[in-house]
Amino acid sequence: MKPNFPFTAVVGQGQVKLALTLLAIDPVIGGVLVSGPRGSAKSTLARSLADLPIKGLKKLVTLPLGSTEEMVTGTLDLQQALGEQQVAFAPGLLSKAHQGLLYVDEVNLLPDSLVDLLLDVAASGINRIERDGISHEHAAEFVLMGTMNPDEGELRPQLLDRFGFGVALANHYSAQERVEIVRRRQAFDNDAEAFIANYTEQQTQLVADIHQAQALLPSVTINDELRLAIAEACVAAQVDGVRGDLVWLRAACAHAAWQQRSEVTLDDINAVAELVLMHRRQQPPQSPPPTSHFDNSPAQQPSSDKNNQTLSDNDWGQMQPETQLTGQARSIEVNTKTHYSFKDYASKLTSQGTLSHGKGRSTSRWSQRINWFASFIAGRGKQPELRYRRQRGADPTLHLVLLDTSASTLSGQGQSQAKGLVEGIGQQAYLARQQMLVLGFGNDKVEPLMAWGRAPKTMRS
Repeated sequence: MKPNFPFTAVVGQGQVKLALTLLAIDPVIGGVLVSGPRGSAKSTLARSLADLPIKGLKKLVTLPLGSTEEMVTGTLDLQQALGEQQVAFAPGLLSKAHQGLLYVDEVNLLPDSLVDLLLDVAASGINRIERDGISHEHAAEFVLMGTMNPDEGELRPQLLDRFGFGVALANHYSAQERVEIVRRRQAFDNDAEAFIANYTEQQTQLVADIHQAQALLPSVTINDELRLAIAEACVAAQVDGVRGDLVWLRAACAHAAWQQRSEVTLDDINAVAELVLMHRRQQPPQSPPPTSHFDNSPAQQPSSDKNNQTLSDNDWGQMQPETQLTGQARSIEVNTKTHYSFKDYASKLTSQGTLSHGKGRSTSRWSQRINWFASFIAGRGKQPELRYRRQRGADPTLHLVLLDTSASTLSGQGQSQAKGLVEGIGQQAYLARQQMLVLGFGNDKVEPLMAWGRAPKTMRS
């Protein structure tokens, strides 16, 4: 098996290295979300950190993209619990990740409920499984590293805030850095053992520094003046809630321990500021009107030039860009529910989820969760064949908005009204946790105005 690339040999990516180092010192910080394009050493850093002999960080566990809740948390054999009065627990990925690094690639493509579950366990260090009154829990202390490509969709703001650290990678290397990256990679591929030997001293020193910081961390203190500085900085950045304050405090203490100091200084606070605020910082408040966040630039009255009102066919799609007032968000009734018709409720209950093949029912629609109510009705007091609950979650609803961007359509108040309509749809899709895609067409071409992904909390032009 080929060894991993050394952590200290990775060129650049100082913010990611700092975030992972501080998380190794204090995993309670809550994980790191790394946003950036492919090929920027995200997975290399995760594997190389887990390869170091750090206390409390012994292995790397990767979460597959198609994982279900049962695969992540583990499952309980309730039939054995009923028959033998014993709880049989089948461990999941969280159990395997205990005292290790849990790496989640493309975390923005996971269901929100699964991401929320991962963050809950990462913060508490305990995985609790409850199934119909029967529960089991076990320790699950790990460093959580999630990566995402923002071009493939964003995480909801509520989930972004749950990550302790956030790092945005630009993937812009200088020519010298590119040469050095290729040179080191080529040397590693040609003779991995010799290459690793060149970095043994640096790797050993890194592990020793982390262990010293872990031992010093409980005794690190911070004065009230610096606590106030953290709070004022969070207020200035318009951070929602106080989770950012707590993470910042922990991160500053971990950084002080990393620097072998028993008291936090302003340098420690500044060193971790961007890690804490990158994904929590809000846009500065806009002066009214505009009533919409679709356009954050200063609103201007649309041009009254009559030439804009008499456009020829040759000008189709050629309207010059100008700032428009955003029309008031209009409420459009969007059907966000799936309707079912139940003719015979009892028969539906007794036929739910037997997992038997050949009955015209796909097993992919049924989970491993027992529906005890339906099972007991079907058995009428006898030992029943277990019925299973319907699998939650389906293909997400996509709102596709097509905008005619031709000059004849968007002249006058047309653009303002269009923005208001799009924002109205976006607000409803955001509340329903649905996806949205906005395409503009004109001048014999179609171009995306908003990439396909989960509807954002606010929309900007």
